[in-house]
Formats: sequence, structure tokens, C-alpha cells
Amino acid sequence: MEKNPTGLKEFFRKRLVSLKRKPHMIPLVILGLAFVYYSFNLTQVSNTTALINGPHMGLTEFATMLFSVLSLVCFMNAFPHRKKVNIPMLVLMILMVGLLIYCDIYYGSRITVAITRAENQIDPTGKNIFISHTITMLNVHKIILIVGLAMVALLPVYTPMLKKINTNVNIEGNNNMSAIDISGEDN
Repeated sequence: MEKNPTGLKEFFRKRLVSLKRKPHMIPLVILGLAFVYYSFNLTQVSNTTALINGPHMGLTEFATMLFSVLSLVCFMNAFPHRKKVNIPMLVLMILMVGLLIYCDIYYGSRITVAITRAENQIDPTGKNIFISHTITMLNVHKIILIVGLAMVALLPVYTPMLKKINTNVNIEGNNNMSAIDISGEDN
């Protein structure tokens, strides 16, 4: 008899089985990644806000953190376990991710105004290199959010595809079920 598969192959098989049961975890992980990425770069964003001090930059930074957490909570409530999708929570989550993208665009425009203005222009190089890192981080954050929204929108498309993947474990001896005597007669 063949043993049950173990190791790395079994690890990936189990992950695939869990994705087949809960395909909404893919966009949740992507949106969680966006939150973690922004959080890890929060020091650069705060330094940029302190240096430029443009209108509503601090509020935008705060709103990004707040809506990131709230959008994750709404997403988890939008897909309850073994129930239908909660449409109002899903709409709220989509609106919050849209606000996150708007906050990134607004914050980036405030940075652009500060480094391109005619008087008292801020140089984003040298000791202010964190400004150019913040611009790059905002662009990457927007891309991750857009990919997350796309994965939410495409959920009805790739869910049936995931369910078609064969994750059964073939064990020798299970294939010949007709050879088993179930009559109960002793010879």
C-alpha cells in the first residue's frame, strides 16, 4: 500500500483545498498585504507630512490607516462562513478601498506641488530622500489596492476554476472496491 503523501506536496495540497473552500481569502490576503505594506512605510509618510505640511496631508495619512483597517473588517463580514455574501458590507468595502486609492492620489499630488512649486521648493534628494521613497510607496500601494479590487471583482470567475482542480489523494487499494465482499456470508 502507498503511504499518504507528506512533506511539501501535502502542504500545498492542503492549502489548495482550503482555497477551494474559501476562494475569497485570495483578495483578503492581497488587501491585508496592502495594509501591512503601508504600515511598514508609515515612518517615511509621517516624515514627509512633517516636512511638507501641506493641506490635509496628516488627515489623509490618518484616513488611509483607518480605512485600511475598516475595509478589512468589512471584507471579513462580507463573506461570512457558510452563508451568502453580505452585499452591503461588500459595497462598503469597495467604497473604502476607493477612498484609499483617492487618499493615495491626493497625498501624492500634495508632494508633487511641494517639490515643483516656484518658491521654497523642497528637494526630494539627499537628506530628504524619504520623499521620493514615499512617492514610490504610494504608487505601489495603489497598485496593490487595484489588484485587490480586481480579485474581488473576478471572484465569480476564478472560483469555479479553483473548484475544478483535483486535490484527491490516490491511495493504492481504494481503486478496487468490487473485490471487497460485503455479502456477509462466511465460506
